Amino acid sequence: MKNTFVISCPIDTYSGYGARSRDLVKSIIELDKYDVKILSQRWGSTSFGFIENNPEWKFLIPFIAQSITVQPDIWAQITVPNEFVPNGKYNIGFTAGIETTLCSAPWIEGMNRMDMNIVSSEHSKQVFTTSKFDKHDPNTKQKIGIIELQKPIEVLLEGANLNIYKPLKNNEFKELNLLKDINAIPEDFAFLSVGHWMQGDLGEDRKNIGVTIKSFYETFKDKKKQPALILKTSSVNSSYMDRREIMKKLNSIRNMSKGKLPTVYILHGNFSNEEMNELYNHPKVKAMVSHTRGEGFGRPLLEFSLSNKPIICSGWSGQLDFLQSDKTLLLSGQLTNIHISAQQKDILIPESQWFQPNPMDINKSYKDIYNNYKFWLERGKRQGYHSRTNFAFENMKLKIETILNDYIKVPKKISLNLPKLKKSLNSPKPLNLPKLKKL
Repeated sequence: MKNTFVISCPIDTYSGYGARSRDLVKSIIELDKYDVKILSQRWGSTSFGFIENNPEWKFLIPFIAQSITVQPDIWAQITVPNEFVPNGKYNIGFTAGIETTLCSAPWIEGMNRMDMNIVSSEHSKQVFTTSKFDKHDPNTKQKIGIIELQKPIEVLLEGANLNIYKPLKNNEFKELNLLKDINAIPEDFAFLSVGHWMQGDLGEDRKNIGVTIKSFYETFKDKKKQPALILKTSSVNSSYMDRREIMKKLNSIRNMSKGKLPTVYILHGNFSNEEMNELYNHPKVKAMVSHTRGEGFGRPLLEFSLSNKPIICSGWSGQLDFLQSDKTLLLSGQLTNIHISAQQKDILIPESQWFQPNPMDINKSYKDIYNNYKFWLERGKRQGYHSRTNFAFENMKLKIETILNDYIKVPKKISLNLPKLKKSLNSPKPLNLPKLKKL
């Protein structure tokens, strides 16, 4: 009999955690060692309904449970650590981790509630193992100890589906509306940036999209021939109001810039994996640019690398597990305090820092890719080979099997083959007791 393995996660959402959840659940199902059940959870205010609209993931629907009435043998949660709650005989916390130099005390306390924890990068593991806080008595306020990670932690790097994320030939593209839109732009050379444009004043958001746009304007303004920047982004969902807020931010940056400016195009909404791969491979999309301040892993960067095209990226945090300095244009920079507008309680805390790439490096990188494209295209192909060889979904599945085998200690369920009861020859005769009568 298989152990029950219940996974609580945002499996049906259009989010990075949703994509991570689907990959993890698929890998555990394919191990065929557990009775897997999924508890579908929301993820903040991100859109949901992903599975029903994607044939690739419809196979997960029968595994989704409405509720769990019996304590599972293995309980896993895929979320931020302060939400971890141990509900099983053995409990696993999955999290992408942290994009800064320090996580919060509630995150450490959450991880300590589980039997073991799994993160997406060496960067995340390092932050969790080095973050320490004083513990105080709630009544006397006196220090009574240290809050630090006490439970095991392992790194499970993400893996891409190589059947989807791969270079495409011209005859392999489908007639998608987004492709028609990109075909229509006049520029033949476009940089691509992918990421949510989240909280933070202009130039202070985690993905650093404000800086990406501003530096793009500065680098190519007043040039006779200008490339384009395609920005695949949203704030929290694919609504009309969300798109309007994105356009408002973009126009604000444009109004602050002077001269003849290059064009920034907005792609807004939810795309399937196949659509994203066609976007990555579009002949007008020449390179990806990410001036991110920090990543738990950096999934779009891995996916894009499989198109064999060059990447410009910040040289710090989780993406360095797969992006190599001799194959990618990694930007130098320095750690800076998180601006108050970007701080989030228990997530992005004031005591922590993240990365800011050097402005001169940013401008130089744009020019370098644009003017020396053949040079960087060759390195993009090498990075693609490295990603394909080491960061496929199958690699991830093998690693999670090893981790689960090493850590999970659940008593095996034993089927007792008891003999059938037989009537003994010497069995006493049944007693014929008198019937009870009412007095």
